[in-house]
Amino acid sequence: MKILVHPDRADIHLSSVLYALSDPLRLMIVSQLRGVSERACGEFELPVAKSTQSHHVRTLREAGIINVRSAGTQRLISLRTEDMEARFPGLLSSILEAYETSGEKERIIAPDHSSD
Repeated sequence: MKILVHPDRADIHLSSVLYALSDPLRLMIVSQLRGVSERACGEFELPVAKSTQSHHVRTLREAGIINVRSAGTQRLISLRTEDMEARFPGLLSSILEAYETSGEKERIIAPDHSSD
């Protein structure tokens, strides 16, 4: 089984966090984790293939935003809220509040094809 590497709290860098959160699909993943303790990889509602979802989860994990653990055949994902608050107080909640009120989530789920 592949060992999943997570950065230590001190090794979580602002530039990596901001890069990881700059993608709308990764923001959607983090938003769906907000307020829950853990979620299985297969429970996310994303408009992408599983391989693409895995790439986004890996980016978030390597940035230190989420924790991924194996439980049997499942991968369970949780936010590293305490680590994020310790490193960058208020950053994650501010970004998620702005994302959730922006309407961007709806554009990802139902993209506008009026220019097609």
